Amino acid sequence: MAGIFGKIFVGIYVEIKRSDGRIHQAMVTSLHEDNESVTVEWIENGDTKGKEIDLESIFALNPDVAPDEEIPQSPEAPLPPSNVAKTSKVTKTRRITAIPKAENAPRENRAAAVGTTRARPSQHSQAAEPPPPAIAPQPALTQAQIQQQQQNARRKSNCVKEVEKLQEKREKRRLQQQELREKRAQEVDVNLPNYEIMCMIRDFRASLDYRPLTTNDLIEEHRICVCVRARPLNKKEVSVKDLDVITIPSKDVVMVHEPKQKVDLTRYLENQTFRFDYAFDENSTNEMVYRFTAQPLVETIFERGMATCFAYGQTGSGKTHTMGGDFSGKNQDCSKGIYALSARDVFLMLKKPNYKKLDLQVFATFFEIYSGKVFDLLNRKAKLRVLEDGKQQVQVVGLQEREVKCTEDVLKLIEVGNSCRTSGQTSANAHSSRSHAVFQIILRRRGKMHGKFSLIDLAGNERGADTSSADRQTRLEGAEINKSLLALKECIRALGRNKPHTPFRASKLTQVLRDSFIGENSRTCMIATISPGMASCENTLNTLRYANRVKELTVDPAAAMESRQGGHVNQLEVLEAQWGVGSSPQRDDLKLLCEQNEEEVSPQLFTFHEAVSQLVEMEEQVLEDHRAVFQESIRWLEDEKVLLEMTEEVDYDVESYATQLEQILDQKIDILTELRDKVKSFRCTLQEEEQASKQITPKRPRAL
Repeated sequence: MAGIFGKIFVGIYVEIKRSDGRIHQAMVTSLHEDNESVTVEWIENGDTKGKEIDLESIFALNPDVAPDEEIPQSPEAPLPPSNVAKTSKVTKTRRITAIPKAENAPRENRAAAVGTTRARPSQHSQAAEPPPPAIAPQPALTQAQIQQQQQNARRKSNCVKEVEKLQEKREKRRLQQQELREKRAQEVDVNLPNYEIMCMIRDFRASLDYRPLTTNDLIEEHRICVCVRARPLNKKEVSVKDLDVITIPSKDVVMVHEPKQKVDLTRYLENQTFRFDYAFDENSTNEMVYRFTAQPLVETIFERGMATCFAYGQTGSGKTHTMGGDFSGKNQDCSKGIYALSARDVFLMLKKPNYKKLDLQVFATFFEIYSGKVFDLLNRKAKLRVLEDGKQQVQVVGLQEREVKCTEDVLKLIEVGNSCRTSGQTSANAHSSRSHAVFQIILRRRGKMHGKFSLIDLAGNERGADTSSADRQTRLEGAEINKSLLALKECIRALGRNKPHTPFRASKLTQVLRDSFIGENSRTCMIATISPGMASCENTLNTLRYANRVKELTVDPAAAMESRQGGHVNQLEVLEAQWGVGSSPQRDDLKLLCEQNEEEVSPQLFTFHEAVSQLVEMEEQVLEDHRAVFQESIRWLEDEKVLLEMTEEVDYDVESYATQLEQILDQKIDILTELRDKVKSFRCTLQEEEQASKQITPKRPRAL
């Protein structure tokens, strides 16, 4: 093979002749023994070009690489011997000077040297280039020098190949990564039932400019702060392939992609937008939520104020997670909740010089409100009574206050209280909290209250959807939850609008929180928690509408002055005529509550709420009377025992015995008859409540 190709090898530069008559250098890239030809490549105008040329044409233009035997020149391209000699000498000189550069250059620079060498032939293709000057003939090369040149050329050729291989691998890897990213972005199951909706949501989100809330954002001062927190999809929602229909593009905007269907069964999205003070997406931690919501309220209680922070939302949306702490299975880390974080900052504030001199003591209470009744979670769930004293101050009789010295003491109380909370099963959550949990941090100075921070984990706001067909206890429980949530909303709005009357008597929750809604130095924060799944879309919209109405705090000054001058009394008179109900403080507030929420409360629903209120009042009265009768019965037994002992005497006074026995029996008959009549009325109220529950046709809340 070496005899056929002479001194030609892969990587050597030779002169070639183009079809248009131009002659320039090109590099040999492969040898073909079968048809006695070679493949050459060159660079022209930045592009790599190549062609296959027979050996005779190569040897005719490059006699110095021909075999030792004489090879006749090709008749197609005869050249004068002088020109051929000059060209060959120039070529040989260039080849000798170029190869040592590539050899002596560092390995990483060889590619540059090769590229420079390969770019030279294009300069020969310029027609206006003058012929190269004559170069003095070089002495003949020895065999060792020729072999060294060949090795250097091969070495340079291998380097070029390695560089090209690396470039090819890099480009191939980049293409594979790009294809993988595109595949992951589009890797969806087209057989999903909501595939079309998912594509609509994805396309809509692609057009948004995301600027979520960060820890660098400023914390604004609000008397009433309303924010929203969305949790990620849970395992149950992921397993049923539920869609995430919540988007939080900025720090104060929440968007709900509600699926709709036209008359022709075409599906489309209705994108509803809500704006609040803050919006926390699924990546926000409890610490970040606390920083913007409850933390600014801690200083309020040191300034003789009342602060309230509550979590509101449907069952399973993350209320207890936010207030109580992170869950790991069924175990809860209480140190990560707003309860504990608030207590931590309270003890830090106590160490500040301006508050340390006040000599404040910290106390904590923890109770729950379930179905209109109050239970102490720190005293074996003892039932408590809520009364209003002569100064119109609400007192929770028997509620235990525990003094706490550090955050660890608070964590222990939270663990004890959480283990006692009332839970029940609904369609939304198998172990949902069905009660309002109220944790209070109280500052006292010399026994008198200095400030109070109420942290509330509200019950689920399903609006009776889970309890409409349940038994009476669950029905009453749902009605009490809904009524207390409506009352809470109106009390907060009254606080924000400086209304002369706050309807706090409409529910037990607002009654025990009365002092938090009255006074100039009262601040409130509401954290609305929402579920992102499409199955929870309706409840999510209800939660956002509720929060939106709480935030509606603008009021006409003239209207506010008119209400202060007696508009409230006229309003109650109109309500009494409209609803046809007798007057009492509780019923007045209930009527006012229903009138202010007429979009959500129908007359039938108001009748049901009133029946439930009467039922709860009568239940408490019957229980109280029954206890009184029981105590009186013990006294009767003692009196009767004395009478019977008197009859054992030989000469006892029969007339006195008969008179005393008759008096005891008359007392029994009067008291027991009165109790029996109350029990009969109570049974009638139970039947009225059941009838009212069957006639409920609640109005749907209006869309915003």
